[in-house]
Amino acid sequence: MPDITRFAPSPTGGLHLGHVASALSGWRPANESGGRFLLRIEDIDPGRCRAAFAHELMSDLHWLGLRWPAPVRWQSRHLGEYARVLAQLGERGLVYPCFCTRRDIADEIAASAHAPHHAPDGSVIYPGTCRGLPARQRDALLAAGTPHALRLDMERALSVPGARDLTWHERGQGRQQCRPELFGDVVLARKDVLASYHLCVTHDDALQGITLVTRGEDLRPATSLHRLLQHLMGWAEPQYAHHPLLCDASGRRLAKRDRAMTIAAMREQGMSPHDVRAAAGYPGPLA
Repeated sequence: MPDITRFAPSPTGGLHLGHVASALSGWRPANESGGRFLLRIEDIDPGRCRAAFAHELMSDLHWLGLRWPAPVRWQSRHLGEYARVLAQLGERGLVYPCFCTRRDIADEIAASAHAPHHAPDGSVIYPGTCRGLPARQRDALLAAGTPHALRLDMERALSVPGARDLTWHERGQGRQQCRPELFGDVVLARKDVLASYHLCVTHDDALQGITLVTRGEDLRPATSLHRLLQHLMGWAEPQYAHHPLLCDASGRRLAKRDRAMTIAAMREQGMSPHDVRAAAGYPGPLA
């Protein structure tokens, strides 16, 4: 069957070789199977994302020889769709408002007799402070316009039939067991970011008919959470292929925050598209 894949960068800076490797990991199976390779702009975070970066990365990808069908999906233009998903989850009692600040959470954990527990992505698992708020208190806080996040009630979500038996298909490795409970009550929306990465990516993969999700190995643990959201919403299950991350000479993962050399800088130094693709682990020509 033809693969429908996507490359979904966040426009928070210039592309580096790690991004190129990720893009090519999606382009290759789509090209080889006679499928489609899509580009999606994950610009849901208004504080960090810039349209100028998005246009720059599209220019770099075109220069590398990658092509995709129009239109490109910009997540920031579809906030209403994500709000409707949150509303549906809320109507089923699967999300709740959380009024805790980061300081509140840190203080509660510090006051407890137990060391903080961490999710697979390294974040501290929320202790559940607002999960059991009386309805009257919760309604009063909402009526007063108190800033809040929306969290997934993991215990209730796992009570949905079939939720505790989820797996995903890792291409080349077969079925993998899901462990979404390891994330606790994750945030699905905040005041400054109206829908989380986890919600947006699963919604858009389903909407765009993605059949193979290719992404870095660092996102493998999140697949458990994404499969749970797919199950809760009745969305189709894609296959997954997690690839190794590119590292620098010291073994450190290439990242924008560490100022990894951008593709734009490589172009200015005279490197060809073939040179850059080869440096990203794909030395062959693009068909």
